[in-house]
Amino acid sequence: MDRSQLHIAILSSPGMGHLIPVLVLGNRLATHHNIKITILAITTSSSSAETEFLKKSTLTNEKKTIEIIPIPSVDISHLINSSIKVFTQLRLLVREALPKIHCTIASMTHRPDALIVDIFCTQILPIAEEFNIFKYAYHPTTAWTLALALYCQVFDKEIEGEYVDLKEPLKIPGCKALRPDDVVDPLLDRSDQQYEEYVKLGLEYAAFDGILINTWEDLEPETIKALRNNEKLRSVLKVPVFPIFPVGPLRRTVETTERDEVIKWLDKQNHGSVLYVSFGSGGTLSTKQMTELAWGLELSQQKFVWVVRPPSDGDADSAYLNSTGKETRGMPGYLPEGFLTRTNEMGLVVPMWAKQVEILGHSSVGGFLTHCGWNSTVESLTNGVPMIAWPLYAEQKMNAAMLTEELGVAIRPEVLPTKVVKREEIEGMVRMLMYTKEGKTIREKAKKLKKSAENALSDGGSSYNSIYELVKDIRSRLL
Repeated sequence: MDRSQLHIAILSSPGMGHLIPVLVLGNRLATHHNIKITILAITTSSSSAETEFLKKSTLTNEKKTIEIIPIPSVDISHLINSSIKVFTQLRLLVREALPKIHCTIASMTHRPDALIVDIFCTQILPIAEEFNIFKYAYHPTTAWTLALALYCQVFDKEIEGEYVDLKEPLKIPGCKALRPDDVVDPLLDRSDQQYEEYVKLGLEYAAFDGILINTWEDLEPETIKALRNNEKLRSVLKVPVFPIFPVGPLRRTVETTERDEVIKWLDKQNHGSVLYVSFGSGGTLSTKQMTELAWGLELSQQKFVWVVRPPSDGDADSAYLNSTGKETRGMPGYLPEGFLTRTNEMGLVVPMWAKQVEILGHSSVGGFLTHCGWNSTVESLTNGVPMIAWPLYAEQKMNAAMLTEELGVAIRPEVLPTKVVKREEIEGMVRMLMYTKEGKTIREKAKKLKKSAENALSDGGSSYNSIYELVKDIRSRLL
């Protein structure tokens, strides 16, 4: 390795939703800035989809400047039970993997000049300091959720009782106020371990040398301004110089030119006529909700592609760390009787997984019913596709609020996430998005954001310049 070449290691926590943005960031730094990238990917034994994705990424990676090192899975069965939430499990998985990460970095001939870690890997701080490596956090979602995470240490001291019981919104300095109903999952129950872990996450964030965010200036101008300049918000930071780098929208590119069954079906449909329905790699619906969604789609008489996973009557994120990528039981067993036959000409039902980037980029797709995970949201925004926002877990309610209330590129059910959305409301939302004057306005706003996203990442754009400033910041610290 050329010792004069900048070397950055990027650490990813388990799960496809975290691995994908890390790989995209690494590829961007390697391709556009000639940086040697080492991706340390913490794996789990239960997610074969994640393992296969890593293997594929390694095999197809043509850049000699990118190396992917899987960190072997760790056993946390002795630390958890059935009541431990996914947020806590992810923090524990990273915590238990720290010795293996330490050994991996220690064994490198050319140790990283800087370390970038994703949202669940902020516990790496002692290792970075031991090896004297500059440390940056990568927040792969919105600036608004970052502001909440940083400022939560103040809320923890000032607010009594449960956040969801508050009568007034939570006021984050310089940012849009947050309704109690839209708080992130770890703030729902202060007696749960994930609440404590979330507060620790914010404290750890505040000790880094800077933070990258997968957003862009025009998408969240006021929040980004607050993160940079609001004295009350920045008072929680532990370092005097704490730069913010909006580097998005970073997303996957089209993986292949091969046209599979879904793409061939879309080729036959009219422009903008198809609703794409998917709840991400880890989201699941209850049995009752899946039935209502199926009937809602059928009643709408709207063309659709629906990526279906078996229902779960437990937590909505129950599949996140157990994504096998394989069907476990026949779809007719959990879809309404006769649904597949009745909708045979109208829609396409795909088990478990589909080429989402290719689908959202297809000209026949005119809407996306989504769980509002930020990877999926970015893929929709960058293709100019308007959304029906259907948040399930994590920070997705905040994402849905921003998409509907600030950006105007989505509509949202009235009763989520506490109740079942009835078929009549689903039918109405689909028809509104795809047919009405209001839907047309939403589509026009989505197209404008697509152009804004393209401008941000183009040469001289705000995010292009922000990544350049990140590299410049690392080099200046090295000097």
